[in-house]
Amino acid sequence: MHRMAPYLVLVAALPLAILAAALPANSYKAQGITALDCDGPISVFIIALPALVIYAAGAILLYRDRSRRFHYMAALCCLLVTLAVGWNFIAAVRESYGDASIEACA
Repeated sequence: MHRMAPYLVLVAALPLAILAAALPANSYKAQGITALDCDGPISVFIIALPALVIYAAGAILLYRDRSRRFHYMAALCCLLVTLAVGWNFIAAVRESYGDASIEACA
């Protein structure tokens, strides 16, 4: 059972990672409206940060044991999920620290 524990954690956190990668940083811009969304980036931060920690740690821990091909493939999948969530996280950071949001969302 202890061999399957990391995989169970990764599978359990997969819906969180999918949600973190799919949430838009600005929900108005996603709908085609040019407006400022002050609440959008924080919702991405709250969901993306645990997913980033879980999948980055999973990639590192699984990559350390490269003797098994399955660990190597799982580490590669964790890296891809981390990159997808990280891309959305960086987009949310850029959205929240833009010039217009500093003035309007204070």
